[in-house]
Amino acid sequence: MTSPIPAPGEPLAHYVSTAPFDPYSVEVMTEEQVRVNQASQLRLMWWKFKRHKVALASGIFLAALYGMILICEFLAPYNLHTRNMDFIYAPPQRVHFFHDGSFVGPFVYGRTMQLDMDTLKRNYTDNPADVQPIRFFCRGDSYRFWGLFESNVHLVCPAENGQMFLLGSDRLGRDVLSRIIYGARISLTIGLLGITVSFVLGIVIGGLAGYHGGVFDLVVQRLIEVLQSIPSIPLWLSLAAIMPATWSPILIYLGITVILGLLDWTGLARAVRSKLLALREEDYVLAAQLMGAKSSRIIGRHLVPGFMSHLIATATISIPGMILGETALSFLGLGLRPPITSWGILLTEAKSVSVIAFYPWLLFPTIPVIFVILAFNFLGDGLRDAADPYK
Repeated sequence: MTSPIPAPGEPLAHYVSTAPFDPYSVEVMTEEQVRVNQASQLRLMWWKFKRHKVALASGIFLAALYGMILICEFLAPYNLHTRNMDFIYAPPQRVHFFHDGSFVGPFVYGRTMQLDMDTLKRNYTDNPADVQPIRFFCRGDSYRFWGLFESNVHLVCPAENGQMFLLGSDRLGRDVLSRIIYGARISLTIGLLGITVSFVLGIVIGGLAGYHGGVFDLVVQRLIEVLQSIPSIPLWLSLAAIMPATWSPILIYLGITVILGLLDWTGLARAVRSKLLALREEDYVLAAQLMGAKSSRIIGRHLVPGFMSHLIATATISIPGMILGETALSFLGLGLRPPITSWGILLTEAKSVSVIAFYPWLLFPTIPVIFVILAFNFLGDGLRDAADPYK
C-alpha cells in the first residue's frame, strides 16, 4: 500500500520501524570471511606460509634434518670411527631387489678387490654369487648414544659378515654415508648457535645506536665499517689461528661458533639501526616514553616487532652463511679438528685433484650443504612473506 502524495506545503509523513535492529543484516559475511576475521595473527601467518609450497617443503626438509641429528647414531649404518681396511676407497654400491629373476629384497653384492700395480688403484668388482641382504632395525657397531649409554641398534645394517658402502668409503675404509650423517649434527647446529650470538649483538648494538643516536651511534658505525672492510676469509683465518692447539674439540667447536657470530652481527646491526631511526619518530613511541617505559622495553616490545619479517629473512640467510664459513675453515684446516666430524672436515679428504679424479664420491658431502643452503633460502622467503599476512 502506497502512502498518499501530500498536498503542496504539507510536511512529508515520517515513519519509524519498531522492529529490532540487527547489525549483521547490514553486511552479511560468508563463512570464509568470518573465519578470516576471527583468526589470530599466528593463524593468518600460517595460512599465508602454507600457500608458499616451496617454502613449506623446505621447512619440512629442514625439520627432518634437525630431527635426524638427534638420533644420528641410530640412523648411521656404521660407527663414526669404524674402519674396514679391506675396503679402502671402495666406490658406492648399488642396491638391488631382484636376483636371478626372483625378488629377494634390498641387498648388495659382495665385492672382490684387485690392486692395479701400474696406478696403485684399487679396483672393486661385484660378485653376483655373493648376495648380502640389507638388514633393518638390527644390531651392528656399538656406539655411545649422546655419550650417555652404550647401544648397538641401527636402522639399517650390512649383512652378517658383509659390507655395505652406499656412498663409498674413504682412505681409511670408513663409510662416507655414516660420516655425513654424523657430520650433520655439527654443521647444522653451528649455524643455530652462531646466529644466536649474532642476533643478540646485532639487535642490542644496532637497536641502541638507532634509538639513541649521538656519539654511540657514531662509534658503532665506524666499527662496523672497519669490520666490513676486512676480507672475510683472512679475518676468519687469523681469529681461528688464535685458538690454542691444546684446546679440546668441544672448546674449538664453541670458539668457531663465537667467531662466526662475532663476524656476522654487523649487517644485522646496520639494518636494525636504519629501521629504528624511522620508527622512533612514530607517535606510539612518544606515548611509551611519556608513560615512563624504558629504552629496552620500547625497543623490544614496540620497535623490533615492527620489522620482524626482515629479521626472519636475515636469520634464514645468515645460517647458511655460517654453515659455509665453518665448512671453509674446516676445509682449510683451521676450523674444527678430528675427532669432531663436520661436512667441512669430510671435504678435507678431497683436497687433492688426483683424489677427486680417482675417488669422486668423496665430494658427496657437498650435496647436503647445497640442499641445506637452498632450503634455508626458500624457507626465509616464505617466512618473510608470512610475517606480514596483510600484504
